[in-house]
This record gives sequence, structure tokens and C-alpha cells, in this order.
Amino acid sequence: WITRTAAIDYMVVAGGGGGGGTPSVNTNGGGGGAGGYRSSGYGPSPLQGTNQSLGLGTHAVTVGGGGAGATSPLYGRGATGTNSIFSTITSSGGGGAGGRTNPGTSKCAGLPGGSGGGGVDGQPGGTGNAGGFAISEGNNGGSGSGGSPSYGAGGGGGATAVGVNGSAPAGGAGGAGAPNAITGSATTYSGGGGGGVYQGGGGPAGAGGAGGGGAGGPGGNPGSNGTDNTGGGGGGGSGNPTAQSGGAGGSGIVIARAPSEFTFTVAPGTNSTSTTPGGCKVATFTVSGTLTIGEA
Repeated sequence: WITRTAAIDYMVVAGGGGGGGTPSVNTNGGGGGAGGYRSSGYGPSPLQGTNQSLGLGTHAVTVGGGGAGATSPLYGRGATGTNSIFSTITSSGGGGAGGRTNPGTSKCAGLPGGSGGGGVDGQPGGTGNAGGFAISEGNNGGSGSGGSPSYGAGGGGGATAVGVNGSAPAGGAGGAGAPNAITGSATTYSGGGGGGVYQGGGGPAGAGGAGGGGAGGPGGNPGSNGTDNTGGGGGGGSGNPTAQSGGAGGSGIVIARAPSEFTFTVAPGTNSTSTTPGGCKVATFTVSGTLTIGEA
């Protein structure tokens, strides 16, 4: 008895990391790292793995959530996102960003993750590729500017670029994500969050990285949330003139693609299926569920 298998292409993006927060004036929070990005094709060639051979039947799919941004009363670091899983492929949640802890005397480095979170006040960003994969799932976060005053926090790393270091006077931009056309049209995923900035020096906050990264907060504003179902990192908050929170990381996404001789059924109904012009079947998971593979 021989069980038929299907060659399944995939893109697995984890939840992005939360942005760092600020408990007092004249401080800033780093940008959250992007959720880990892994794909068998349809994106940048250096990041292409091998498709999976899966048997007919039902397979579990896990879509990772974004990490919470740092909030009152303690602020400090953002939370790391959670992993996304499809069969043997796991992508690591984006690293939470560094921030300042109440009453502001303790400063934090970014946390490691799929891509690393940005650091603050001379502290380094977190390291990327937490899964240690041969084809990297992400990049390091940027470091925060040091000295006094310390204006800009580091941006979170993205799928194709490191987070930019903060400077006096600017917050670092989030690293860029990766474009992928597995659905038939290209969309960019896994952008890092931008670093917040204390605007005493007049500089801008860090922009979110392409692929759903949230922007850092300018003076007296919270960081922006990463975009859901992109794995984007949350932006860092700014503490001038008042304390502000970091943005939440965006949730992840899992997409599978099979040749035309197979069928896809997904559960729950929040997830969806489609067919490309060439007849390939595509299943898109925005929440955790199951994928059933059958024969056409």
C-alpha cells in the first residue's frame, strides 16, 4: 500500500515582537523584531528552502500571535511574539524591544527572536535567527544611541535587513521584510518596528520596516502597532513630554500551495482557499487551524 504525497510549498511567518515603552520623560523605547520568515519559494532567492512532501489527510497549522507592547506601570521591554508552525517548519516569534523600567534607571537590550528587537541607551539589539536555521529566518535589531542625552532607540530587525541603530537625534528604522508571491501576487512580510525618539534633539522617530513594521513614536507618542498577519514588529514609544507605551507586534501568517491535482480544505472558516490562474491551490491561515489535503 502506497500513500500518495503532495509537494507543498509554504510560507511561515511568526508573530512580531512588541515595542519598548518609557516610564518617564526624556526616554525612548526600541522597535520590536519581526516574526521569523521561512519560505520554500516565491520570495528572495537567498531565503528559499525546500518544499515539503505531505501525505493526503489533515495537518495542524499554528499561527503565532504578536507580542504585547510595553505598557504602564512598569513599561520596559516589549514581549516576544509566538511561533508559527506548519508540519516540520517552525518560525520563531520576533524579539521584544528594549525599553526603560520604572523609575527609568534600568535600560534594556533588545531580546532575541526570529528577528531581534531594538535596544535603548547604548544597549545592543537582540540577535535574529533564534531557530539557528541554515537559511536565516531574520536579522539583528539595532542598538540604541548612547551618551547624554540619548535621543534615538534602535529599530527591530526584519527578514531581509538589520534594524538601524538609533542616533542623536533620530530613532532607528526597522529592518525591511521580504516580498513573497506564493498567493499569486507579491506581498511583503516580516518588517521590523521603528525605534522611538526623545525629541529634545528635534529628530524623527524610526520608520517601520516594509512588511508591516510599526513606526516608532515621536515626542510624547506611543509606538504604532505592527500590522496583523504580516509578522511586523511594534514601534517603540517616546517619553517626552509624558511616558508612552510600545506598539504591539503583528500576528503571523501561514500560506501553503499545492499543484492543481490536489484539493485544500481549511478550518476554521476564518482561513481561506483560492486557486491561482495556473490552477495551483492556495490555503491562507490567519488563525490557527487545520489543512486537509485531498485529490482533485
